[in-house]
Amino acid sequence: MTEDGAGLAVEEERLKAILESLLFAAGEPVALAQLANALDNLPREAIRKALAEMAVAYAAGDRGIVLEEIAGGYQLRTPKEHALYVRRLLAAKPPRLSRPLLETLSIVAYRQPITRPEIEQLRGVDSGGVLDTLLERSLIKIAGRKEAPGRPMMYATTSEFLELFGLKDLEKLPDLAEFRALEGERPEEELVEQASTAIEDSAALEGSTVAESGEIPSASANDQQAVEPEQPASPKKADE
Repeated sequence: MTEDGAGLAVEEERLKAILESLLFAAGEPVALAQLANALDNLPREAIRKALAEMAVAYAAGDRGIVLEEIAGGYQLRTPKEHALYVRRLLAAKPPRLSRPLLETLSIVAYRQPITRPEIEQLRGVDSGGVLDTLLERSLIKIAGRKEAPGRPMMYATTSEFLELFGLKDLEKLPDLAEFRALEGERPEEELVEQASTAIEDSAALEGSTVAESGEIPSASANDQQAVEPEQPASPKKADE
């Protein structure tokens, strides 16, 4: 960058223009390290500063796109208030998660890392098929094995989960202290329903990405793990 103020301003504006191009072309959250690499290892603080100024400018300018920090990266998205019009243009319906998928995803989000037996204790039904579907959709992942008899696999949510529901990180989940504590004051089924509803309501407010479908996610969830549940009970029935 040049020493004079005018030259410096030009360089900063060029950086913002390049960042806009990179984010638009990516169509998914881009980490700061990836942006720095694409910019010949430009100092990350300079990139972070430019991104922050871009986000403010988008928000203040009543623009058709916004810049948000999502799932550990930065992404251009359409404002949530424009989602209806985007869906009309694309003639697409919002993606929906079935009740079994939403319940299971809610449990994983708020109790992760969590094992299948622990999930089935809370839901009261066999959840193997539901977990397989969530794995296929990359909304959850295997997060190791628990140090317990049989060393069962543990599940956690993914960055794709954060991106789908427009969450910067797990701290942005609806607060459900009761669900995380599970002190036995309320039936477990009621707590699961509360978590599922909070996630669904939260997701209905999210916007869409610029380069992708423009659809509104219909379910949302996430937070860190909680108290270990008691010994899993035998599941009553399997999800269809």
